[in-house]
Amino acid sequence: MGIVEEWMIILGISLDVFAVMECQGSLVAKVERKQLLAFCSILAAGQGLALGIGDFISTLLRKYAAQGDDIFLGQVIAAAIFLCQGVRLFLKAWHNERIVERREEKFDAAEFIRLHARTSIFTLLTGIAFGFLGSSIWVLLILLTVTTVLVTVFGMYTGYRLGFEHKMKAYLAGGMLLVAGGMDVIFIHMGDIIF
Repeated sequence: MGIVEEWMIILGISLDVFAVMECQGSLVAKVERKQLLAFCSILAAGQGLALGIGDFISTLLRKYAAQGDDIFLGQVIAAAIFLCQGVRLFLKAWHNERIVERREEKFDAAEFIRLHARTSIFTLLTGIAFGFLGSSIWVLLILLTVTTVLVTVFGMYTGYRLGFEHKMKAYLAGGMLLVAGGMDVIFIHMGDIIF
């Protein structure tokens, strides 16, 4: 899988983080740089850890499955993970869960950690998929870290300035990128075996 396709999938899962940060930004009275730096650090470290654990799990699974059919099965699993995550983001956009937008003087750290834990589960699944595709974990970690920091900052400021209304667009864009990534795996990587 090429770096463009890998970044496209990472951006797709990161747009979920963007939507979470947009909602958080719509609630704060002021965006504090120290707090934003802490958010970026926590999210980048958590996302990187989840991706690394997913890659490790797939490495263990691939260790016992080195046959051609098993490689094909890994590609099927990777495509299914990307497609299912894309559908999940489409469903989140369709539901368009409303939040009560009110300024809060104090940030709710427990809610932030809970939201981050939920998004990290899907990053772990993405790590498993990338592992089955044989992607370089170091390239993925660099792409994920940079993308996570950018979407965290942009999400927070978008929510602070414009409210949380753009999260539906983020979910749709993320869903499209993930579905495109799943289709890429089907037609490019599995196409050699199928056709």
